[in-house]
Amino acid sequence: MSWEAVAQLNVGVRGGYSTSSITYRPEPGRPAINTSNINAPLYGLVVEYFGNKNAGIALEIHQVSLGYTQRDSISGGENQTELRYLKMPLLSNFYFGNSGRFHIKLGPHVGMLINAIDIKREVPDNPIFLPTYGQPGDNPNRFMYGLTLGAGLSKLLGKSTLAGDVRFGYEFARPESQNRIFDMNSSTIEVSLTYMFQLVKPKWKKEE
Repeated sequence: MSWEAVAQLNVGVRGGYSTSSITYRPEPGRPAINTSNINAPLYGLVVEYFGNKNAGIALEIHQVSLGYTQRDSISGGENQTELRYLKMPLLSNFYFGNSGRFHIKLGPHVGMLINAIDIKREVPDNPIFLPTYGQPGDNPNRFMYGLTLGAGLSKLLGKSTLAGDVRFGYEFARPESQNRIFDMNSSTIEVSLTYMFQLVKPKWKKEE
């Protein structure tokens, strides 16, 4: 007997690391200031739907951290803040090849703030440094949205797929909600591995 479906459905898990930084202008007329990165693990779940063997769409739900590290060149002190989000990308996936494949992923993402932590606060009084976001009354914006673009390689292993990719995410939202900073934007680079298992076999993969 054989059973055929119109589309293929995979589910899996994703894990890796992200690095994030913020670029901002504390007030009008000042040049942009770049912060150093903050690094953190990421992990979550993936559901991928294929309409044909070379293209699909994936919904992911995972935890990712945004934030910054900022150092005072005179005192040597350091400020560091981490904002943890539940991030949900909806990505169009395009595959090239057969068993070993190159892929491109792109699409929007949204998310909600889980918590904000001021890990270090050794330079509290510098007027051009970023403010705290994890203290009472800071009230950071809880909603994130932006775009994600990635590329990588995947390997088919029977009904399983192992994929590695690098992604760039740009945020249109910003954590500042009190106009303490004139302008700011953040970006993230993610390096990850994803393991997926095929739940539904499509008609182009007939099983006798």
